[in-house]
Amino acid sequence: MPYVNATPTATFVPPTRTETQRERVPVRIFDNPAQMARAIAEHIANLIQQRRAEGRKAVLGLPTGSTPIGVYQELIRMHREEGLDFSNVVTFNLDEYYPMHPESLQSYHRFMRENLFDHLNIPPENIHIPRGDLLPEEIEAYCQAYEEEIRKAGGLDLVLLGIGRSGHIGFNEPGSGPETRTRLVVLDEITRKDAASDFFGEENVPRQAITMGIGTILDAREIILMATGEHKAPIVRQAVEEPPNRQVPASFLQTHPNATVYLDRAAAGELTREKTPWLVGEVVWDRQMAKRAVIWLSEKLGKAILKLEAADFYQHHLHSLVHAYPSVDALCLEIFEDLRQRIIYPHQLFKHQRVIVFSPHPDDDVISMGGMLDKLVANENQVTVAYMTNGSVAVFDADVRRYLRFVELSHEILGLEGEALARFRKSQQEILDFLARKQPGQVDLEVIQKLKAHIRYAEAVAAIEVMGLSAKHARFLDMPFYKTGTVRKDPIGEADIRIVLELLEELRPQHLFVAGDLSDPHGTHRMCYTAIGQALERYHQRHPREEWPLVWLYRGAWQEWEVHQADVFLPLSKADLDRKIEAIFKHESQKDRAMFPGAYDDREFWQRARDRNRGTAETLNRLGLPEFYAAEAFVTTYEMP
Repeated sequence: MPYVNATPTATFVPPTRTETQRERVPVRIFDNPAQMARAIAEHIANLIQQRRAEGRKAVLGLPTGSTPIGVYQELIRMHREEGLDFSNVVTFNLDEYYPMHPESLQSYHRFMRENLFDHLNIPPENIHIPRGDLLPEEIEAYCQAYEEEIRKAGGLDLVLLGIGRSGHIGFNEPGSGPETRTRLVVLDEITRKDAASDFFGEENVPRQAITMGIGTILDAREIILMATGEHKAPIVRQAVEEPPNRQVPASFLQTHPNATVYLDRAAAGELTREKTPWLVGEVVWDRQMAKRAVIWLSEKLGKAILKLEAADFYQHHLHSLVHAYPSVDALCLEIFEDLRQRIIYPHQLFKHQRVIVFSPHPDDDVISMGGMLDKLVANENQVTVAYMTNGSVAVFDADVRRYLRFVELSHEILGLEGEALARFRKSQQEILDFLARKQPGQVDLEVIQKLKAHIRYAEAVAAIEVMGLSAKHARFLDMPFYKTGTVRKDPIGEADIRIVLELLEELRPQHLFVAGDLSDPHGTHRMCYTAIGQALERYHQRHPREEWPLVWLYRGAWQEWEVHQADVFLPLSKADLDRKIEAIFKHESQKDRAMFPGAYDDREFWQRARDRNRGTAETLNRLGLPEFYAAEAFVTTYEMP
């Protein structure tokens, strides 16, 4: 049985002025995005009710994107279940692409209707969204009129903001200053890369947008900036801890008297008080916090853990840690042994157990835990790989044409003759005609969506065959939330949870492997994680006396567990890693040029897996632990965190 982390999360004393001394704007940190969304929604609800009591309208500035969706869903729930009245609300959206028709799939007009306005009782005349369908000569006057509408409404009471990886708020890109007002802007390269998945390719992303200016935002009586996910952590630190500057437009929020930054734990990860809290204040030195500090010091100095000396700790603000242990040698030996015991060799892994590997997309299993999957099979475990979504939206149209051409060329060998051949050719021509006139981002015909799903399914089976499994070990759950035909997905619903629960009931697993890298740009990993968590909670309620399955959280496609976070390290030889890469290569539709590789990593997925696994092993080696060719890392728990 592998080592299971039973150590509680490090206990911090309540944040003090000393601890937040590097933060130039108030910051609130939440354990997860759901808690953050509820807190913001409650704050907005209180503002609406306060303005109603005063006989005034509540004027809100609203963003789009994946980050505020949780807030919008909570506001909708309050309206439906608690009777929160929005009839006194006036809204001004921050931005819109240009050019952009309001009915386009990527339009922020459509986004706001589908995700908020269609579900609330805000009077239509109170809703304002910048128009992206103007003639060029109309834009300047329109932008001035938009500013005038805000003034006529009494100014913005509250602006809710996200933050781009470039540091933009709204579409105020690097170079924007606090004097700017609503205007037409040219989009930054990073912004266009981040939007590429919505437009099915960066080449389809508009190069301009109309945005509310930083000056307009700063005129609001209150500002909330929210961010989630590890990929936002570096820019959040710059916006919060560095002086205001035009290269990070969000940093100008520091000059506002009533601005607050709301973060989930992941997005706060690079803040000094989160990453190295001992540098800004007192901490409670439990083992987990001590491990973080010792690993940090070892890597900072380039010295193995067991070679660290007392002077190293004293020179790096770790006096209190030294005094919490009998000696530096005892401290370093304890941390070294803690890490060493987390290295689990294949023969130490469990055998003959029931295992479900949940894979959000049809390739996450081999990308993130291909080495572990290989060892689970070798240890004669009963492994089922559950592919939660069909991945169809990530298949290029050219792949559909290629497979149709294959069937056409092989119809005689396949015995496709007579009426069957005529039906195939008729359907083939309809598909080809549609693809020939298809617009970027247009939703595929249902038959094309199914063909693309089957391409992903066939690749998934080919990949697990490398590990010694077969089609009978694969389950394609085809969860409903994903089947919109677009990048934007529906919220997790009862049907999604029921599908996962039924699989748990059928297989009664002793181990679950779940994607824990929740920063994927599409949000699919996070939504799958949510569905599994809710299904597992119901499963526990139904079987309170049954031994709970051990949950293994894996990462790899979008990020990797840091050494201080991991509970288990699985060493991989060069042959192990080569076999894992071979399995990833079976996903041919995602090879060379994936549809949605993410904006912040140009490497192919097999390269990310290789580099991250090699990197984990190299880190362990630098700390003085045994040297491996590569290693996969996992976090284990009996409850979904």
